[in-house]
Amino acid sequence: MATPLRPPCWSLSTKKRIRLTVAYDGTDFCGFAPQRDQRTVHGTLTEAVRRATGEDVEIVGASRTDGGAHALGAAAHFDTSNPMPAETWRLVLNMALSEDCRIVQSQEVSQDFHARFSATSRVYRYRFLLNEFDPFRRRYTHAYWKDLDVELMQEAARSLLGEHDFRGYTEEVGPEVLNTRRKLFQVDLNQVEDEIHFEVDGIAFLRGMMRRMAGMLFEIGRGHRPLEDCARLLTKDRDEMQWPVVLPAKGLTLIKVNYETPGYDARNKPWDEMDD
Repeated sequence: MATPLRPPCWSLSTKKRIRLTVAYDGTDFCGFAPQRDQRTVHGTLTEAVRRATGEDVEIVGASRTDGGAHALGAAAHFDTSNPMPAETWRLVLNMALSEDCRIVQSQEVSQDFHARFSATSRVYRYRFLLNEFDPFRRRYTHAYWKDLDVELMQEAARSLLGEHDFRGYTEEVGPEVLNTRRKLFQVDLNQVEDEIHFEVDGIAFLRGMMRRMAGMLFEIGRGHRPLEDCARLLTKDRDEMQWPVVLPAKGLTLIKVNYETPGYDARNKPWDEMDD
């Protein structure tokens, strides 16, 4: 007997992969990654899917932002058997989510897409506020009541560009982290009215890396460190130096995650997976 022809859309699996672009105010979250008995972005998204469709899914995020850090364009994916159109997930999940976490976009992607490992870079911004008395921005900036030397901070920031060993710019490095080299594609620091924006585009970030880099520039801008310290901390001299402060997470925002190269997989690259 001849084998019956399979319809063009036949598949061994009825599941499809949905990519989410997520924005959240991280003030009341204990970061993105799941933590027992803690409110996290991962747990909030998982519960929203369960409430909306009754389905238990595994949410995979692109970055593990710290508690208090924010996002305008975080990324995540999950697999689902629900036949609902991909673009409808945004509307359905936003009805189930709290106001401090929203889905900006939902789209169907191929099964080989991975929110973390397919990312070609991540863009973070740290905001300094030169006005300690503004209550409307206190949750999203690090406030300082004096002016900072922006030109000196810009000159120091340029030394961070490129590939370096950023061990001295981490908050915590466990024994499982064997490689602390990272590559930063773009580093910008500019004053925008009464704020200073420190923005970095890099392939991956060590835990606390953005906040300690911001801390170094802050100390240089205050005149508490020489300009040369920013570059010195990238060398073996770091073991003889006092490392800069790790600034509060509230000033940090994940701006976007880039997926510009089809088929890119970070698991084939010499970078660890730990992100800020």
